[in-house]
Amino acid sequence: MSNKKINWNGAVQPEALEILSAEGGMIVCPTKVGYIIMTSDKQGLERKFEAKQRNRNKPGVVLCGSMEQLTSLAQLNPEIEAFYRAHWDADILLGCILPWKKEAIDRLPDDGLKELMMDGRRTSCFVIKFGKPGEMLAAELWDKHRKFAFASSANPSGKGNRGLVEGIGERIESRADLIISANDYVASIQAGKSAESRYEQGVMVSMVDSEGKLVPEQQGQRKVTPCPVLIRKGLDVDKIMGRLAESFNSWDYRHGDYY
Repeated sequence: MSNKKINWNGAVQPEALEILSAEGGMIVCPTKVGYIIMTSDKQGLERKFEAKQRNRNKPGVVLCGSMEQLTSLAQLNPEIEAFYRAHWDADILLGCILPWKKEAIDRLPDDGLKELMMDGRRTSCFVIKFGKPGEMLAAELWDKHRKFAFASSANPSGKGNRGLVEGIGERIESRADLIISANDYVASIQAGKSAESRYEQGVMVSMVDSEGKLVPEQQGQRKVTPCPVLIRKGLDVDKIMGRLAESFNSWDYRHGDYY
Protein backbone atom coordinates (compact mmCIF):
# COMPACT_ATOMS: atom_id res chain seq x y z
CA MET A 1 0.00 0.00 0.00
CA SER A 2 1.06 3.59 -0.58
CA ASN A 3 1.83 5.72 2.45
CA LYS A 4 -1.62 7.31 2.31
CA LYS A 5 -3.36 3.90 2.51
CA ILE A 6 -3.78 2.40 5.97
CA ASN A 7 -5.66 -0.60 7.30
CA TRP A 8 -8.67 0.20 9.50
CA ASN A 9 -7.70 -0.15 13.16
CA GLY A 10 -11.15 -1.38 14.26
CA ALA A 11 -11.92 1.86 16.12
CA VAL A 12 -11.78 5.60 15.47
CA GLN A 13 -8.95 6.13 13.01
CA PRO A 14 -6.90 8.99 14.53
CA GLU A 15 -5.25 9.95 11.25
CA ALA A 16 -8.69 10.38 9.64
CA LEU A 17 -10.02 12.39 12.56
CA GLU A 18 -7.04 14.72 12.39
CA ILE A 19 -7.55 15.32 8.66
CA LEU A 20 -11.31 15.85 8.83
CA SER A 21 -11.23 18.06 11.91
CA ALA A 22 -8.87 20.41 10.05
CA GLU A 23 -9.90 22.58 7.12
CA GLY A 24 -10.52 21.06 3.70
CA GLY A 25 -9.71 17.42 4.47
CA MET A 26 -10.86 14.57 2.22
CA ILE A 27 -10.51 10.86 2.95
CA VAL A 28 -11.74 7.54 1.58
CA CYS A 29 -13.56 5.41 4.16
CA PRO A 30 -15.15 1.92 4.10
CA THR A 31 -18.87 1.46 4.74
CA LYS A 32 -21.35 -1.42 4.72
CA VAL A 33 -21.76 -1.06 0.95
CA GLY A 34 -18.30 -0.10 -0.27
CA TYR A 35 -16.04 2.91 -0.10
CA ILE A 36 -17.01 6.56 0.19
CA ILE A 37 -15.32 9.93 -0.01
CA MET A 38 -15.76 11.68 3.33
CA THR A 39 -15.36 15.43 3.84
CA SER A 40 -16.39 17.85 6.57
CA ASP A 41 -16.62 21.39 5.20
CA LYS A 42 -17.00 23.57 2.11
CA GLN A 43 -13.39 23.22 1.00
CA GLY A 44 -13.59 19.45 1.33
CA LEU A 45 -16.81 19.35 -0.69
CA GLU A 46 -15.19 21.39 -3.45
CA ARG A 47 -12.38 18.84 -3.54
CA LYS A 48 -14.92 15.99 -3.63
CA PHE A 49 -16.78 17.46 -6.62
CA GLU A 50 -13.49 17.97 -8.44
CA ALA A 51 -12.32 14.43 -7.69
CA LYS A 52 -15.66 12.89 -8.69
CA GLN A 53 -16.32 15.26 -11.63
CA ARG A 54 -19.92 15.09 -10.46
CA ASN A 55 -22.95 17.31 -11.07
CA ARG A 56 -23.93 19.55 -8.17
CA ASN A 57 -27.71 19.33 -8.50
CA LYS A 58 -28.24 16.34 -6.19
CA PRO A 59 -28.94 16.61 -2.45
CA GLY A 60 -25.82 16.22 -0.34
CA VAL A 61 -25.36 13.13 1.82
CA VAL A 62 -24.98 13.91 5.52
CA LEU A 63 -23.66 11.08 7.69
CA CYS A 64 -25.14 11.11 11.19
CA GLY A 65 -23.19 9.37 13.95
CA SER A 66 -26.06 9.64 16.45
CA MET A 67 -29.80 10.16 16.61
CA GLU A 68 -29.08 13.35 18.55
CA GLN A 69 -27.19 14.73 15.57
CA LEU A 70 -29.96 13.73 13.17
CA THR A 71 -32.71 15.34 15.24
CA SER A 72 -30.70 18.54 15.69
CA LEU A 73 -30.16 18.99 11.94
CA ALA A 74 -33.15 17.61 10.04
CA GLN A 75 -36.84 18.38 10.10
CA LEU A 76 -38.71 15.30 11.30
CA ASN A 77 -42.22 14.50 12.40
CA PRO A 78 -42.89 11.88 15.11
CA GLU A 79 -43.61 9.13 12.57
CA ILE A 80 -40.43 9.72 10.59
CA GLU A 81 -38.35 9.94 13.76
CA ALA A 82 -39.81 6.64 14.98
CA PHE A 83 -39.04 5.12 11.56
CA TYR A 84 -35.41 6.20 11.88
CA ARG A 85 -35.15 4.95 15.47
CA ALA A 86 -36.41 1.51 14.46
CA HIS A 87 -33.59 1.25 11.93
CA TRP A 88 -31.05 2.69 14.35
CA ASP A 89 -31.96 0.06 16.95
CA ALA A 90 -31.78 -2.72 14.35
CA ASP A 91 -28.45 -1.47 12.90
CA ILE A 92 -29.95 -1.07 9.40
CA LEU A 93 -28.43 1.37 6.92
CA LEU A 94 -31.02 4.02 6.01
CA GLY A 95 -30.95 7.33 4.20
CA CYS A 96 -33.92 9.69 3.88
CA ILE A 97 -34.29 12.93 1.95
CA LEU A 98 -35.30 15.56 4.51
CA PRO A 99 -35.39 19.35 4.84
CA TRP A 100 -32.91 21.06 7.13
CA LYS A 101 -34.08 22.72 10.32
CA LYS A 102 -33.97 26.49 9.92
CA GLU A 103 -31.94 26.91 13.11
CA ALA A 104 -29.38 24.40 11.82
CA ILE A 105 -29.06 26.27 8.51
CA ASP A 106 -28.74 29.59 10.34
CA ARG A 107 -25.71 28.28 12.24
CA LEU A 108 -23.83 27.35 9.05
CA PRO A 109 -20.98 29.55 7.82
CA ASP A 110 -21.84 31.89 4.97
CA ASP A 111 -19.03 30.61 2.76
CA GLY A 112 -20.91 28.65 0.09
CA LEU A 113 -21.25 25.46 2.16
CA LYS A 114 -25.05 25.58 2.08
CA GLU A 115 -25.14 25.46 -1.72
CA LEU A 116 -22.88 22.40 -1.83
CA MET A 117 -24.49 20.31 0.93
CA MET A 118 -28.13 20.61 -0.11
CA ASP A 119 -30.16 20.87 -3.29
CA GLY A 120 -32.29 23.77 -4.51
CA ARG A 121 -35.13 22.60 -2.27
CA ARG A 122 -32.82 22.88 0.78
CA THR A 123 -32.93 19.13 1.37
CA SER A 124 -30.18 16.57 1.96
CA CYS A 125 -30.03 12.81 2.40
CA PHE A 126 -29.46 12.10 6.11
CA VAL A 127 -27.91 8.65 6.59
CA ILE A 128 -27.57 6.46 9.68
CA LYS A 129 -25.95 3.10 10.44
CA PHE A 130 -23.67 3.17 7.40
CA GLY A 131 -20.83 1.14 8.92
CA LYS A 132 -18.61 1.26 12.00
CA PRO A 133 -15.48 2.87 10.48
CA GLY A 134 -17.39 5.95 9.30
CA GLU A 135 -20.02 5.99 12.06
CA MET A 136 -17.40 6.39 14.76
CA LEU A 137 -15.62 9.10 12.77
CA ALA A 138 -18.86 11.00 12.17
CA ALA A 139 -19.77 10.81 15.87
CA GLU A 140 -16.36 12.09 16.95
CA LEU A 141 -16.42 14.92 14.41
CA TRP A 142 -19.83 16.06 15.61
CA ASP A 143 -19.44 15.53 19.34
CA LYS A 144 -15.93 16.95 19.73
CA HIS A 145 -15.55 19.36 16.81
CA ARG A 146 -19.15 20.15 15.75
CA LYS A 147 -18.15 19.32 12.19
CA PHE A 148 -20.19 17.44 9.63
CA ALA A 149 -19.40 14.26 7.75
CA PHE A 150 -20.44 14.49 4.10
CA ALA A 151 -20.29 11.49 1.79
CA SER A 152 -20.18 10.46 -1.84
CA SER A 153 -19.32 7.08 -3.32
CA ALA A 154 -15.58 6.69 -3.88
CA ASN A 155 -15.52 5.74 -7.52
CA PRO A 156 -15.65 7.45 -10.88
CA SER A 157 -19.23 8.68 -11.44
CA GLY A 158 -21.41 5.89 -12.79
CA LYS A 159 -18.98 3.13 -11.85
CA GLY A 160 -18.96 1.02 -8.67
CA ASN A 161 -15.94 0.17 -6.55
CA ARG A 162 -17.24 -3.38 -5.86
CA GLY A 163 -16.48 -2.97 -2.17
CA LEU A 164 -12.76 -3.03 -2.93
CA VAL A 165 -10.35 -0.25 -2.09
CA GLU A 166 -8.61 -1.09 -5.36
CA GLY A 167 -11.79 -0.02 -7.17
CA ILE A 168 -11.88 3.63 -6.15
CA GLY A 169 -10.00 4.72 -9.25
CA GLU A 170 -6.73 6.53 -9.81
CA ARG A 171 -8.23 10.02 -9.78
CA ILE A 172 -9.80 9.68 -6.32
CA GLU A 173 -6.79 7.80 -4.97
CA SER A 174 -4.45 10.56 -6.09
CA ARG A 175 -6.58 13.33 -4.58
CA ALA A 176 -7.52 11.84 -1.19
CA ASP A 177 -5.47 12.78 1.87
CA LEU A 178 -5.98 9.33 3.41
CA ILE A 179 -7.45 5.99 2.34
CA ILE A 180 -8.72 3.60 5.01
CA SER A 181 -8.67 0.04 3.71
CA ALA A 182 -11.06 -2.61 5.07
CA ASN A 183 -12.11 -4.92 2.24
CA ASP A 184 -12.80 -7.73 4.71
CA TYR A 185 -15.17 -5.53 6.72
CA VAL A 186 -17.15 -4.56 3.61
CA ALA A 187 -17.36 -8.19 2.48
CA SER A 188 -18.51 -9.34 5.94
CA ILE A 189 -21.70 -7.24 5.77
CA GLN A 190 -23.11 -9.25 2.86
CA ALA A 191 -21.57 -12.61 3.61
CA GLY A 192 -21.87 -15.07 0.77
CA LYS A 193 -22.25 -12.34 -1.85
CA SER A 194 -19.61 -11.80 -4.49
CA ALA A 195 -18.15 -8.42 -5.46
CA GLU A 196 -20.49 -8.54 -8.47
CA SER A 197 -23.69 -9.54 -6.63
CA ARG A 198 -23.54 -7.49 -3.44
CA TYR A 199 -25.42 -4.23 -3.06
CA GLU A 200 -23.16 -1.22 -3.56
CA GLN A 201 -25.57 1.32 -2.15
CA GLY A 202 -28.02 1.88 0.66
CA VAL A 203 -31.77 2.36 0.43
CA MET A 204 -32.92 5.96 0.02
CA VAL A 205 -36.42 7.12 0.97
CA SER A 206 -37.77 10.56 0.10
CA MET A 207 -39.71 12.09 2.98
CA VAL A 208 -40.47 15.33 1.11
CA ASP A 209 -42.81 16.50 -1.62
CA SER A 210 -41.70 17.98 -4.94
CA GLU A 211 -41.01 21.33 -3.27
CA GLY A 212 -38.96 19.84 -0.45
CA LYS A 213 -41.62 20.10 2.24
CA LEU A 214 -41.91 17.29 4.77
CA VAL A 215 -44.64 14.73 4.03
CA PRO A 216 -47.55 14.95 6.48
CA GLU A 217 -48.13 12.62 9.38
CA GLN A 218 -50.57 9.86 8.50
CA GLN A 219 -51.81 9.04 12.02
CA GLY A 220 -53.25 5.75 10.86
CA GLN A 221 -55.24 7.26 8.01
CA ARG A 222 -55.29 5.80 4.51
CA LYS A 223 -54.59 7.35 1.11
CA VAL A 224 -52.52 10.20 2.53
CA THR A 225 -50.51 12.11 -0.08
CA PRO A 226 -47.79 13.11 -0.48
CA CYS A 227 -46.28 10.09 1.22
CA PRO A 228 -42.84 8.49 1.72
CA VAL A 229 -41.31 7.23 -1.54
CA LEU A 230 -38.55 4.62 -1.77
CA ILE A 231 -36.42 6.13 -4.53
CA ARG A 232 -33.37 3.82 -4.43
CA LYS A 233 -33.15 0.16 -3.57
CA GLY A 234 -30.07 -1.21 -1.86
CA LEU A 235 -28.80 -3.10 1.18
CA ASP A 236 -31.64 -4.48 3.36
CA VAL A 237 -34.33 -3.16 1.01
CA ASP A 238 -36.62 -6.03 2.04
CA LYS A 239 -36.35 -5.13 5.72
CA ILE A 240 -36.87 -1.44 5.05
CA MET A 241 -39.94 -2.05 2.89
CA GLY A 242 -41.35 -4.16 5.72
CA ARG A 243 -40.81 -1.31 8.15
CA LEU A 244 -42.35 1.16 5.71
CA ALA A 245 -45.45 -1.02 5.61
CA GLU A 246 -45.53 -1.16 9.42
CA SER A 247 -45.02 2.58 9.82
CA PHE A 248 -47.10 4.11 7.02
CA ASN A 249 -50.41 3.05 5.45
CA SER A 250 -49.41 4.93 2.30
CA TRP A 251 -45.96 4.82 0.74
CA ASP A 252 -44.63 4.39 -2.77
CA TYR A 253 -41.86 2.52 -4.60
CA ARG A 254 -40.15 4.47 -7.37
CA HIS A 255 -36.60 3.15 -7.74
CA GLY A 256 -34.64 5.56 -9.91
CA ASP A 257 -36.92 8.52 -9.21
CA TYR A 258 -34.01 10.22 -7.54
CA TYR A 259 -34.38 13.96 -7.53
